[in-house]
Amino acid sequence: MNSDDVIFRRARDADARAVADVWLRSYAAALPTVRCAHDEADVRDWFDRVLVPHYETWVAVTGDMVAGLMVLKGEELKQLYLAPEWYGRGLGDRFMSLAKQRQPGGLSLWTFQVNGPARRFYQRHGFTEAERTDGQRNDEREPDIHYVWKPRA
Repeated sequence: MNSDDVIFRRARDADARAVADVWLRSYAAALPTVRCAHDEADVRDWFDRVLVPHYETWVAVTGDMVAGLMVLKGEELKQLYLAPEWYGRGLGDRFMSLAKQRQPGGLSLWTFQVNGPARRFYQRHGFTEAERTDGQRNDEREPDIHYVWKPRA
């Protein structure tokens, strides 16, 4: 699996199951201490009925395998997850470049406070902390951070 062989494209309806699989595996690997607020069937249904058909969902694919996903809703980066075997291989950087191309006026996102690797990744890509919450507004009830990125003038 070479990252040079990975292509980025908009997700198709037929990708929903594979995209949900990546999300579930990545969530379990990256956030072992965070309760997943929805069971596997609900996550799959959410990708199938909502995210893939109604949001700007992108996939990184190699051959017939989905290696990662990114979901945009206007200026909000809703999801950015990589299959665990693809961590540290540059796909996140490529997704971030794509997100900034798609939303050149700026981006915002939320991540959990306990997710140190994600926080470092977003900070490295120029995101700054705008707000911290106690998690009462998210389904997981997990303290989180709102990050924003604005292009340089």
